[in-house]
Amino acid sequence: MALMAVAEALQRVLADARALPAETVPLHQALGRVLAEDLVALRTQPPAALSAMDGYAVRAADVANGPATLALIGEVAAGHPFEGTVGPGQAARIFTGGVMPDGADTVVVQELTTREENRVTTMKPTAKARNVRAQGIDFRAGDVLLQRGRKLSDRDLMLAAAMNHPTLSVHRQPKVAVLGTGDELVAPGSTLRPGEIVYSNGFALTALASREGAAVTDLGIARDSLDDIAARIRQARDGGADVLLTSGGASVGDHDLVQRALTGEGLDLSFWRVALRPGRPMMHGRLGDMHVLGVPGNPVSSYVCAFLFLAPLIRKLSGRADVEQPAEQALLGRDMPANDERADYIRATLEPGPQGPVATPLPDQDSSLMAPLAKADCLLIRSPGAPAQAAGSPCVILKLAL
Repeated sequence: MALMAVAEALQRVLADARALPAETVPLHQALGRVLAEDLVALRTQPPAALSAMDGYAVRAADVANGPATLALIGEVAAGHPFEGTVGPGQAARIFTGGVMPDGADTVVVQELTTREENRVTTMKPTAKARNVRAQGIDFRAGDVLLQRGRKLSDRDLMLAAAMNHPTLSVHRQPKVAVLGTGDELVAPGSTLRPGEIVYSNGFALTALASREGAAVTDLGIARDSLDDIAARIRQARDGGADVLLTSGGASVGDHDLVQRALTGEGLDLSFWRVALRPGRPMMHGRLGDMHVLGVPGNPVSSYVCAFLFLAPLIRKLSGRADVEQPAEQALLGRDMPANDERADYIRATLEPGPQGPVATPLPDQDSSLMAPLAKADCLLIRSPGAPAQAAGSPCVILKLAL
């Protein structure tokens, strides 16, 4: 099977992915979830004209020409409207958030007044509508303020609450099962024997999937055994996983058993080699309703493949409107040689420059090196066959999450 272009591979991964069904959740459980329908305001905010300051609600005509002495006829606190009307030559004491009383159309701040018993004197003119928050200045009932497909932030939840929604209709979270494979892998904190390495990929992959909004199940580490790998695959399928993500064993060597185990369970293979560096032995297919992604065992390769393919898949299953990783423009921080037939995703740091952000490739791009990956701010994309480029040339980057 020939190497597949990254764009075509991503298209195949996303082609038959559909947003998962909607469910209703309480507002306090909706952070990071994706709206399944447009959210319409159920009320107007503010529902009436309110004072923005502590002071006195008056008629602008009474205070338009310098000092004025007015009769104090009442008091307005937040939640306690004044039932009377402010007439000519009158004022009502008002506090921040208080409903503007009938007849009043401006607020003189308390710092610009003096008071003696039931009379208040303004020191300077105050124009109409000063220090007043008009009715509906934030939003009005019927306004669509949050769009379907939006991943909800903390600020969105504040807005939804103000719109008077105690619950929200959101798409079900994708269930992602993560499986590591390899006899050489041991858990962090182990005492390593010769030939063993610490299993690290799973921690990044589960964190990435969780950050994208998935509910993640860690299937642990399968030994290099068809029976063990097949048992973990069935565990994922029987557990209702929407996505099975395997790490390692994705190639076709004598000890690369993942594809064979998946095929034995009925995998409909879509592709398994991509014109990508790092990450050529990347695999995708379907096992019934379960999407399957197989990423390489090298740590950087596994992460880059998950970043490029798993994250968009989770987003699409989640119902998000923004599915693909957003590309941005930058300038090269150093000269780059011509590229070969594979798309390069180069770990780079990002610094501000006088002409825009500067992406500087880290010196060692080996796919086993995790320290440079942790230092990287972005992936610098070089297309297949890209010519040599000098420092300062335009380039395209994908920012990595902090």
